[in-house]
Amino acid sequence: MAALGTARCLFRRYSCVKNVQKSKQMLVKCTARTLCSGTQDNALSDNTKPQFTDAAVQDLLTRITGLDLEKVFRPIKQELKPPTYKLMTDEQLEEAVELAKEQAKKMLQMPPLLPERKPIDDVLSVDQILEGMLTAKYAFTDISFNVPHRERFVVVREPNGVLRKASWEERDRLIQVYFPKEGRKLTAPLLFKEKNLQMVFSQDRHEDVLDLCLVQFEPDSSDFIRVHSVTYEDLDKHGKYDLLRSTRHFGGLTWFLLNARRVDALIVHMLKSERLQDAVNLVSLFHMVHPHSESAQEASSQQAAGAELLKIYAQKESQRSGYIELALQAHEQVAAKSASA
Repeated sequence: MAALGTARCLFRRYSCVKNVQKSKQMLVKCTARTLCSGTQDNALSDNTKPQFTDAAVQDLLTRITGLDLEKVFRPIKQELKPPTYKLMTDEQLEEAVELAKEQAKKMLQMPPLLPERKPIDDVLSVDQILEGMLTAKYAFTDISFNVPHRERFVVVREPNGVLRKASWEERDRLIQVYFPKEGRKLTAPLLFKEKNLQMVFSQDRHEDVLDLCLVQFEPDSSDFIRVHSVTYEDLDKHGKYDLLRSTRHFGGLTWFLLNARRVDALIVHMLKSERLQDAVNLVSLFHMVHPHSESAQEASSQQAAGAELLKIYAQKESQRSGYIELALQAHEQVAAKSASA
């Protein structure tokens, strides 16, 4: 019955998956156009460090995220409909479960993490003859349907006669007026204020905050980056990593901690949860992101793997080496007891 429930949730949320994937594809295309204007030196320096979208990075982050079907397809608040029951053979049931796993993997695809976009401060003309004739700003927007939003021409005429390109905030608001995105508001909900976020965090609704953030803000906007950073900081501060485990946001949390070199608490949490391989994958990812660290060089020289990789990290890099070593010892003792039983 649990598998049938999973299958029903799968078909109910399939349309949502398609919208997420379509949105992600558009974001990737727009990002490519926006970032192509970067200097060659910046491109070379970025290429020396693994990126969030690299296949090897995504593979390790996906493994660490986990795949819990009950959590992915957990019930959501929606209009009640009569349940549908099906009689299945064992073979059909196995096929339904496999289909659920494939769709769950799509639903766990991580949102893009992008650098903050540069401010727009381009003045096109200054027409002093118009100064004093206007009492408000006038915005002009290209509403052609075949133009990507990032390339859409949007300008603002100031009351003093200055004609300039619209800022990112103005662009987002105007594009939402002409091309409304489902779930997005013209003005950001008060939920994203600092004091309100803390109240929501106290209710362990971090995933809801991040889901709403994906809808409301562009992934390279300052608000998007701020909300994610604040959410990740609160999760790390209180050790509530399991709230995002087996969700599409866990990879972003892990990447945030990796770049800040603050994965010690997460490693201890994984070991206490008897997820040794996840801890090993996390340390491997740390060495990819920080290849010049003492831990990475020592592990490379010894060709270390498995628990030895964790021990090297604890000795050379960790600021909580005692906690990691104790957690690793406890895990090894539990494994030894299980093997002897």
